Amino acid sequence: MEAVLRYQIVIDVYRCNSCGSCVEICPEKFYMNENTDKAEVADNDWWDQALIEQAISICPVQCIELIVKD
Repeated sequence: MEAVLRYQIVIDVYRCNSCGSCVEICPEKFYMNENTDKAEVADNDWWDQALIEQAISICPVQCIELIVKD
């Protein structure tokens, strides 16, 4: 049986500088919270590993993590 990896995206809102680069790269998964002006993860089933990893890598303050869940 093949193991299914599940991921969780975590944004450290204290480190987020509100640049919006993650939203520009991957608006299907990230959005800017209008109240806090910080990036947040969209609560949906959309997933494109390559785009998500690109958004994570382009973050200037490296506040986004992709965590493998058991």
